[in-house]
Amino acid sequence: MIRNKNILDLSEYEAEIELKILAKELKDADKDYHELNDPKISDAEYDRLKVRNKEIEDLFPHLKLINSPSDQIGSTVSNAFAKVVHEVKMMSLSNAFSEDDIVSFDERLKKYLNMSGSQNLEYTAEPKIDGLSLSIRYEDGRLVLASTRGDGSVGENVTENAKTIAEIPHTLMNAPKLLEVRGEVYIGHKDFNDLNARQVSAGAKVFANPRNAAAGSLRQLDPLITKKRPLRFFAYSWGSISEQFASSQYSAISKLAEFGFSTNPLTETFQKVEDLIKYYEKIEKQRASLDYDIDGIVYKVNNLETQRRLGFRTTTPRWAIAHKFAAEKAWTQILSIEIQIGRTGALSPVARLLPVTVGGVVVSNATLHNEDYISGFDNVGKPIRDGKDIRIGDWVQIYRAGDVIPKISNVDHSKREEKSERFEFPTVCPECGSAALREVGDAVRRCSGGLICPAQAIERLKHFVSRKALDIEGLGAKQIEMFFNDLDLSIREPADIFTIQERDETNPVKLKDRLGWGEKSAANLFEAINSKKEIDFAVLLFSLGIRHVGETAAKLLAAHYLTWNNFITSMERVRNSKTDELEKLLSIDGVGNVMVHSLVEAFSPGPQRTSIERLVKQLSIKDFPVHEVSDSPIANKIIVFTGKLERMSRDEAKVSAEQLGAKVAGSVSSNTDLVVAGPGAGSKAKKATELGVEIINEDDWLSLVEKR
Repeated sequence: MIRNKNILDLSEYEAEIELKILAKELKDADKDYHELNDPKISDAEYDRLKVRNKEIEDLFPHLKLINSPSDQIGSTVSNAFAKVVHEVKMMSLSNAFSEDDIVSFDERLKKYLNMSGSQNLEYTAEPKIDGLSLSIRYEDGRLVLASTRGDGSVGENVTENAKTIAEIPHTLMNAPKLLEVRGEVYIGHKDFNDLNARQVSAGAKVFANPRNAAAGSLRQLDPLITKKRPLRFFAYSWGSISEQFASSQYSAISKLAEFGFSTNPLTETFQKVEDLIKYYEKIEKQRASLDYDIDGIVYKVNNLETQRRLGFRTTTPRWAIAHKFAAEKAWTQILSIEIQIGRTGALSPVARLLPVTVGGVVVSNATLHNEDYISGFDNVGKPIRDGKDIRIGDWVQIYRAGDVIPKISNVDHSKREEKSERFEFPTVCPECGSAALREVGDAVRRCSGGLICPAQAIERLKHFVSRKALDIEGLGAKQIEMFFNDLDLSIREPADIFTIQERDETNPVKLKDRLGWGEKSAANLFEAINSKKEIDFAVLLFSLGIRHVGETAAKLLAAHYLTWNNFITSMERVRNSKTDELEKLLSIDGVGNVMVHSLVEAFSPGPQRTSIERLVKQLSIKDFPVHEVSDSPIANKIIVFTGKLERMSRDEAKVSAEQLGAKVAGSVSSNTDLVVAGPGAGSKAKKATELGVEIINEDDWLSLVEKR
């Protein structure tokens, strides 16, 4: 079955099919959980399905469905209840499943906020209650509306039912004129057991777990039935408010308690990630003794102004994360270690395992990341797994948690055979025999063969025709593999795609006459290819698959150079050591030395440059569109931010400037129009002064952009 395959082994066709299957399964699971209060799968299995869906989307971003489960919150509301539109969307939380995930979360936020690694963000930590989300609206201190989360935008009106819950006050004293309190409805373990005993005595249905009982009880059509159920409520957040009533998450929770709500007494604040982990471990040990179900810990940035600055993604707040409790682990044996080659030449080791069931899923592969990981060290030389290396024949402990690709958490050296040998990571590419090199500072070893390596060539071609690149209908990964090995209609580089119809016309055996093809499908393919001969500059640059030049970087470069010819001319000047041109390239915010090196390498004389030139001859490249913002005082100006901004993060400033039609550069040059300097501005401010570039402070900048 596709489901049992490591996603690294999925073909594009299999990935497309599985994403559709997962979307259906997750939609059904959401309905069972949120609408019918009768889940058919466990929370852990639901998490596995959702993360597998996300991991497949990350590996095949062009296959992401319009109605992807990754973009969904909850489920549609039942027609049995009146609908309530949430003024402030009720979002879900992104999940973490390991300490590394929490470290990465903290690092991402600090980077967004332009904080140094030595600075600490303060977080609140609280148990994640396994219940039903509820929003309660108070106007002038009176409860006027209560609604379920629903799909995050529209919920169900359960006002009369909510009024029967003893821990939900009907009136508030000294509260804001408008206050929408959010929290979790749940049933305690003792109350749940008593409820089920009463159900048995009455000959009624027994509830599977407290969460189902709570959800089913709150969503009764008759409030009198709800009143008989032992529902409880923890308040932990808020939605619409008429005025701010606290400056931090923790003080806001304390204020909710003053208003009369029950809040979780286990909520604490911490400033270091290691303390968050200790709290997680402490609560995990207490889990069985708590009178309510929890499935993890929620961490939130404590400062509310910082929360505002961090903002939201599509379905989740950027400033919060749920650290889920560990899932099942299992021991199995490594049968072999295989090396796979990616489009950038990365050698990725994969362990082939004696199949074992982990969390209800048969696992036969596990990622080994890189050669350091196999040796028992991380990318900075620190021991992992107590420094235990991994060898073929070893017995290893596998875990999945929320990860789709299973990972190894431990190695049992006591079962290792005496004749066992350390795994020697290859120094030559197993596909083409070229040297496999590891650059200083890079955790990955890469094949140096470039386009002569068939593994790299075919992966680059797959990338070239992927959805976010050329997106040629009828020419996916499966067809690329077929044409790559075809003697008569071979596709070995992107330019070959655009000559395939011409070659087919002179070929004795036409494509339409081949197995799996027909006259219509062949004609459709040729038509689809021809329709892609006119291409956007940014799309072409991304489709080339140049290392470190992803979709965002391609758009940055295209927005700077505007035309393909401008870009090529610049690459020539940079390659020929023209300092001024290099400075201009490095001045693009988001472009650094690593990306420049990749660009120069790709456009230097050689097989890759020649391949690109053959491709360009087949295409008509459209200039990058320029959108004028006529009423903006900074439209078309080049702005540089330097020093520490105190009222917004660098990322925030950049986004606001670009929305007003400006270009944000990373360094000062004679082309710079304006430098915004905060405290600590150094060499950039000095250079601006030398060049006579206008310099303003953050307050002046905010005044300028607010004039629009």
